[in-house]
Amino acid sequence: MKKLLYIIIVLAFTLVSCTKFSDSINRDPNQPDTFSNLKLLTYAILRMDTTTATPYGLLYVQHLSEKVYTDASRYINISFEFSSFYADALMNLNKIINTVHFNEDEGSANNQKAVARILRAYFFWYITDRWGDVPYKEALQGRDKINPAYDRQKDIYTDLFKELTEAAAQLEDSKTAAAGDVLYYGDISKWKRLAGTLHALMALRLSKVDPAWGKREFAAALTDGIFTSNDDNAISQHLGEAAYQNYWYYVYSVQGRRWYCISKPLVDYMKPLGDPRLKVYAGTTGSGDYVGMPYGLQGNQAQNIPASSVSFQGTAIRKQDATVYLVTYAQALFARAEAAKLGWISGGDAAALLDYNAAVTASINQWTGSSNGVTAYLARPEVAYSAATAIKQIAYQRWVHLYMNGYEAWAEWRRTGYPELTPAPDNNNTPIPRRQGYPLSEHNVNTKSVDDAVAAQPGLHGKDDLTGRVWWDVER
Repeated sequence: MKKLLYIIIVLAFTLVSCTKFSDSINRDPNQPDTFSNLKLLTYAILRMDTTTATPYGLLYVQHLSEKVYTDASRYINISFEFSSFYADALMNLNKIINTVHFNEDEGSANNQKAVARILRAYFFWYITDRWGDVPYKEALQGRDKINPAYDRQKDIYTDLFKELTEAAAQLEDSKTAAAGDVLYYGDISKWKRLAGTLHALMALRLSKVDPAWGKREFAAALTDGIFTSNDDNAISQHLGEAAYQNYWYYVYSVQGRRWYCISKPLVDYMKPLGDPRLKVYAGTTGSGDYVGMPYGLQGNQAQNIPASSVSFQGTAIRKQDATVYLVTYAQALFARAEAAKLGWISGGDAAALLDYNAAVTASINQWTGSSNGVTAYLARPEVAYSAATAIKQIAYQRWVHLYMNGYEAWAEWRRTGYPELTPAPDNNNTPIPRRQGYPLSEHNVNTKSVDDAVAAQPGLHGKDDLTGRVWWDVER
């Protein structure tokens, strides 16, 4: 009897224990059902530099030239993967935005949502400008929607403008800032100006396809407020440790791949003008000079050029703890200068001149840490603002400023036609790419959506390749 009672008691405790802990025991540790918005936000911010940590945009816009393997600058690769953007940063941000019960110890609900909306807009803007029509409204649903439809780029822009305006208004100065903010460390006013600056830069993309709409959106951006100094710059500050190191340090120092040099087109533009930024952008050759690497050569031709005779990227660019510039005050000023010249805002050439000079000054300060050489540089006839060539001058200076932010520079080249670049030589007259092809994984898994997207975009002419044009990149 005592033995039977003991067994009953043991079974009773076992059943109670199974009932009490069954949820934990049966939970998949690889699919957590709880999360911290703080950690989700930090991770998404740390992923912002993936928009610049790649050579392709830099090669298309000829900031860099390849020294060893030259396929990328000869436009061999057509399909490019975008799943990582959706699967990590965007999914994290979407979780924050759709949170039901906020932990307000991690910031007010509105502030958590607003910064996530701004960052989500940043990533989607970047994605759509590379590929054109992409999954948007049906994206980020995981297994509930593994074959999302592709939204038209025009519709994505429409919604992103709305998101940026609403997010800026949603931010609450009087409430606790979002925890985990390693971009602006809780400075709500800087988040508002980031939203406004992104809005302004996006509005300028419409300068050819729909200038009236672009003008309205640019005015809305200025109303919300844009960057006011280099202190507002959105940056990725890398650290001197492997987990948070600069991509280019990894390429040069960890992998030992001295494959990329500053390009001859960029050096040939900067050097004759005595540009103070060149000493940061490039290292010197064995003879102490700055010499750009010819662009787009065939592999054997590039490899035959002695490494000591051309300039690699400057040491500051490829430090382990380098600063990477994502969205900057100078960009905002160049945008405002162009808007004044286009008549989108008041002031005409007088206003454009002031903003252009301020943009160049801000750029030199950003890159060199001082204003040394600014006055002499702006006085050069080729640099001094001219009403007759203002759009070209703004575009060239923007190209120089956006060094190492290749995809943004490439987007501006596609929009403006400046700088005047020559495609890779001896390459069957293959033009410089104007978009990137959809991922092979999408063609295999989401075939109908991809086929519909290719057919729907007039600029692609029924082909998913590098020569088609995204919606705002109209023929000139």
